[in-house]
Formats: sequence, structure tokens, C-alpha cells
Amino acid sequence: MPSSQLVSGQPPISPEFPFAYQEVEVLGSTMRFIEAGEGAPILFLHGNPTSSYLWRNVIPLVAPAGRCIALDLIGMGASDKPQIAYRFFDHARYLEAAIDQLGLDDVTLVLHDWGSALGFDWASRHEPRVRGLAFMEAFLMPAPGYEVFPAELRDDFRAFRTPDVGWQRLVRENQFIERVLPASVMRTLSDGELDAYRKPFRDESARTPLWRWPNEIPIAGHPVDVHATIETYAAWLQRTPLPKLLVHADPGVLIPPPLVDWAKAHLANLTSVHVGPGIHYLQEDHPHAIGAAIELWLRAIAEPARP
Repeated sequence: MPSSQLVSGQPPISPEFPFAYQEVEVLGSTMRFIEAGEGAPILFLHGNPTSSYLWRNVIPLVAPAGRCIALDLIGMGASDKPQIAYRFFDHARYLEAAIDQLGLDDVTLVLHDWGSALGFDWASRHEPRVRGLAFMEAFLMPAPGYEVFPAELRDDFRAFRTPDVGWQRLVRENQFIERVLPASVMRTLSDGELDAYRKPFRDESARTPLWRWPNEIPIAGHPVDVHATIETYAAWLQRTPLPKLLVHADPGVLIPPPLVDWAKAHLANLTSVHVGPGIHYLQEDHPHAIGAAIELWLRAIAEPARP
């Protein structure tokens, strides 16, 4: 099917990135972000192996509701690539410093993949600064084992976490971008779209984050520290009355239908929106439905206008 749209009748999905990067200096490095709209901040966080490019077709629909900011995580997208380990906690440290440098308060977080773990962790530690949480294909809890992965991905993720084999596949062969990303989108990504995702990682020396992220997934309790962090914020998500929006698709990967049902039963103040067929990178299949759902939800949770 054509790369510009998923099915007949849907609006075209543009490969263009009509935004100018802005910069913020964080812990001796430059992190870059895009911005559109005015008002209360709405922070978009991506995961692996993506960047703010993932949100290019979503943000124009959300911008009427607030100041949309999509940040490139450290070592990813157009942000600097310092020589650090790129563990979850490195990303968390840079993200927290960036949010403080940008002076973001009363912020709504729009989260995907590892951006969800980073965002939930930050929000759980700064709840008074958060207006709401919108998320899709998110880390809601640690993985008990590989059995929760789709069958076609289990061997890949075992290999990615195997010493030497994982480095060969993820750094030498760049498989997360060349195989996992396109296989996790329903439509066929165009050459231009894939090139936009490849661009930050042209050199092998820049691909450490792409190797590190799969090794940070808490599977059967390891890594212990990431497991503990996700358990902590998972418990908080079940307690906090903050407004929440879950955007989901079938079959999904991180949030398959059984976990959608769990979220509806256990997460207070939750709105859920089903956008249709989708695997993991839902923004590449349903950006307009996602943007419209977020904008509508934001208006619903907005405080009454003050005189």
C-alpha cells in the first residue's frame, strides 16, 4: 500500500518535517527540540530509535490546544551525542535538566515507548508540575518474561540482549532502524521517512543508544534498577488522580488488548481511544486520529477560563 496513507480515505501522512529546531544547553551538551502553539506546555517524548520526527503529523493537530514541545532525547535525533553509557538513568538525568531549563510547569506529557518510562518516572516525582498524561505503546509495568513479547519479536530481543550478538545486530548492522522500525508500522515507510530516522545514526559511533535501550527493558527482573523504577511509577499510576489518555491499537506490542483492559480497570481518571490496526509506532499509521484525540482530551481537562 502507498507510503503516504494507511487505507483509502485517510488524510495523507506527510514525510515532511516543517519545524525549525531550537536548543537548550543541558549538562554540558545541547539538546534540540521543536515547538508549535502557545499556552500551557505539552511535552512530547519519543523512544527508540525515533526522535521528534515521529510527532511531525501529530503536533499540528494538537498545537491549537497549547505550546507543543517535542524534545530529542540525548544521543538521539538532532541532540548532541556525548560519550556516556546511555542507560535509562542517564536519559532521565538529561531530561529532568532539560525540563528545568525550559521552565516547564503545568505540563501535559505525551508519551511513547521509552519516552513513556522517562515521562512517567519524572511525573511521579514531580506530580504538582503535571496537568495530565497521554500515552500510547507505553511501559506500564515490567515484563515478567519474553512470553509477553509478540512471537515474531522474541528471538530478536533475546539476541539484542546477548553480548556481542546484540552489538553486531544493533550497532554494526543497525537492525533496530532497518528491521524493527519498519516491521512495527502497518504501512510501508517511504525512503524519505526511513532516511529521516537513519540520519542521526549514520555513523556506528552514534548507535550506542540503539544498543543500550533493548538492554534496559526490565525482563524477568533485570536490570534490577530499571525494574524497580518502573514498579515504583506503575504503583503511582494506579494511585494518582491525574487525567490520563490511553491511545491504543490492535494488536499493539507494549499495550496489547489485555493490557488495555487492565488499564481501564486500574488507572483512575482514564480516557481510552482506539485508533484501529497498529503495531508499535502508531504515529506512523494514525497520526491524525492520535492528534485529534489528544486535542479533544486536552480541551476536556482544561481548567475553566479565569475572568
